[in-house]
Amino acid sequence: MSEREVALPIGMAEAERPSFLQTHRRLLLGICWGLGALIILAVVGIVISKTGVRFILPLLGLLVLVALALVTVLSGSLAWLRGAVIPVLAVVTALIIGAIVIAATDPQVLAAAPNFLQDPATVLQLAWQATSAAYQGLWEGSIGNPAKISAGLEAWIVGGDAKPFTSAMRPISESITKSIPYILAGLAVALGFRAGLFNIGAEGQFVIGGLCSVVVGYSITGLPAYIHLPLAVLAGALAAGLWAAIAGVLKAWTGAHEVINTIMLNWLAFRLVEWLLREPLEKAQGTHRTPEILPTAELPRLFPHPIRLHAGLLIALAAAVFVYWFLWKTTWGFELRTVGANPDAARYGGISIGRNIILAMLLSGALAGLAGAGESLGVTRNMSLGFQAGYGFDSIALALLGGSHPLGVVLASLLFGALRAGGTRMMSTAAIPLEITSIVQSMVIIFIAAPDIVRALYGLRKREEVVPTVITRGWGS
Repeated sequence: MSEREVALPIGMAEAERPSFLQTHRRLLLGICWGLGALIILAVVGIVISKTGVRFILPLLGLLVLVALALVTVLSGSLAWLRGAVIPVLAVVTALIIGAIVIAATDPQVLAAAPNFLQDPATVLQLAWQATSAAYQGLWEGSIGNPAKISAGLEAWIVGGDAKPFTSAMRPISESITKSIPYILAGLAVALGFRAGLFNIGAEGQFVIGGLCSVVVGYSITGLPAYIHLPLAVLAGALAAGLWAAIAGVLKAWTGAHEVINTIMLNWLAFRLVEWLLREPLEKAQGTHRTPEILPTAELPRLFPHPIRLHAGLLIALAAAVFVYWFLWKTTWGFELRTVGANPDAARYGGISIGRNIILAMLLSGALAGLAGAGESLGVTRNMSLGFQAGYGFDSIALALLGGSHPLGVVLASLLFGALRAGGTRMMSTAAIPLEITSIVQSMVIIFIAAPDIVRALYGLRKREEVVPTVITRGWGS
């Protein structure tokens, strides 16, 4: 046994050994910089020569595949992708089940179904047409049409007209826009999970944060944008953090379970906001909404109309980096994760359980409040009844799908944002109910929560692996 293994706690030697990515960090960084340089040179060459525009998208895809292949070859295995196998298969399986539901509920398929034994080809063809039309609408509504994107890019580079390109990019920009509140709310629930807390109140915190941001956004006048906008954002985060801290204080001081507390706080938030929008904060009688925020409090759009992508994306990504840094690079984050993994060991080690519970709920609520602030200041620009739209409840699924890790939450949020954006177009072009996307999301949650189902379906062997902490404490503890 080496000196390194002797110095590590029992059972930690294997976990603390440097991974492939850590060992070859410089080499991988060099590969990434090289691929980035190739992309820049290719784009510059296309812009100068005005030719080969249609090869930009395939070129980018090819370079990404080359990067993945290099990492796989250098590591000698696909072990670095092992953690993504179950989530990817869960999504694929959910899409397959969604296709079955689409085909089974299509009117033409139902009309032809009694003749399946006599003419199975017709029934299967109708089922394929219904499914392909639905998923084509879902794809084009969430990602866009690659042909239109290439044509719009060519018109922009060659002719200088950017309108076709911005119009073609609108679907993917809508997916990213809808994923912004998902990222922040998912980080809120994931941080709670890491502390062993089930913050089911992200929806109420989302509403409180959005309302407080809007109130500061329209009621305070005479401030420049560089003061007014941060003040409105911080107001939403602070208000939601304090709202969630109520459940943390009750948990720390009385042992009241956070699930019950946050559920009740959800309904308190809904009814409180409903009363405020009907009485003191209502812009005009019967509108049930606040006045519009001032331009100095608006989150700026990153691109011209019709793209609605706003600076909330930068806040969401910065929040993901902060959560990672806080949980894995700070003493407070270590204590919080220790409390979530083993409260008894944490208490024995001198870590304050109550303080970390309150801190976790405060930060979790602040992140959910940032989600509400981003939506109200960047998209709606006011607060009205029905503002929440289920982002806080969906965030529970995002935290599960992302393994309570910031990177996983971001990727899961992009998926859910794409499903939400593409579902609308799927409904309009293929006459498919919007609830189909909810079915797909639900099936993803089921397969992630029960990975043995996926392993059984695809014949995967169960490996001994470190599973991220989700909920470690039971009722009344």
